[in-house]
Amino acid sequence: MDTGPLPLAPRISGRTELIVHLGHPTQGFRSPLIYNPWFAARGIDAVVVPMACRAEDLAALLPALMRLDNVRGALITMPLKVAVVALLDEASAAVQVAGACNAVRRGPEGRLQGEQFDGEGFVRGLRRRGLDPAGARALVVGCGGVGSAIAAVLAGAGAGELQLFDEQATRAAALAARLRRHFAGVTTTLPAAPDPQGLNLVVNATPLGSRAGDALPFAVDRLSPATFVGEVVLQPAVTPLLAAARARGCRTLAGEDMLFEQIPAYLAYFGLPPATPDELRRHALPAT
Repeated sequence: MDTGPLPLAPRISGRTELIVHLGHPTQGFRSPLIYNPWFAARGIDAVVVPMACRAEDLAALLPALMRLDNVRGALITMPLKVAVVALLDEASAAVQVAGACNAVRRGPEGRLQGEQFDGEGFVRGLRRRGLDPAGARALVVGCGGVGSAIAAVLAGAGAGELQLFDEQATRAAALAARLRRHFAGVTTTLPAAPDPQGLNLVVNATPLGSRAGDALPFAVDRLSPATFVGEVVLQPAVTPLLAAARARGCRTLAGEDMLFEQIPAYLAYFGLPPATPDELRRHALPAT
């Protein structure tokens, strides 16, 4: 039975440049389904290749891969984002604040350079939806790698105040100290409980919402319609938090929005032609 035209597939040649995607397991990787159709549609001779790398093999594998002339760089995902930092020769402020890295490229003299784009994607999404973080009062709930990366970029964008909350209070305090060290003058507070009332932006940077029956990360009845609500959970696409925030009239940024917003930053980092998030969405293949 004719099912219509096949999706564009990358054409591999001796000139094809590789972006390796390192993590374990690879079954849930969406990067080949997003990047490769875009490369094929634009005639870009590059391809993303998933590689199932366990944490104990990273130190041997990454430097060897990055010595290959046709490797543009590496996407780094769980469980390697923290371990890869020790292998870098140069780390951005976002990597140093987050303690995690999700992009590596080869710099001058073969030096490994690392960047962290979770926060960049989040802030790009805010701006495209009309919220300038400069001067904003924001609450970040969850101070692990993703929350730390978002806080770092918000600080760099001139946020007026960052309230940091984590169930492990020491983790929030450590993030506040790193932010002050890398972003002079940033104002951080450590509330005893997360309260969104009166804020411009609140961010759920925890896994809450990814499983049925999860508690909400904060009291949504204290949200004002003027407050922007951001989410990092990818599935479900509309978490209970997003549904509740939209019901109160809030603008929102979903986890999948953040994913597509950061890909243009990756492309620029690896020296590849640009794409907009909307273009990437149109060409992306569905997850299987």
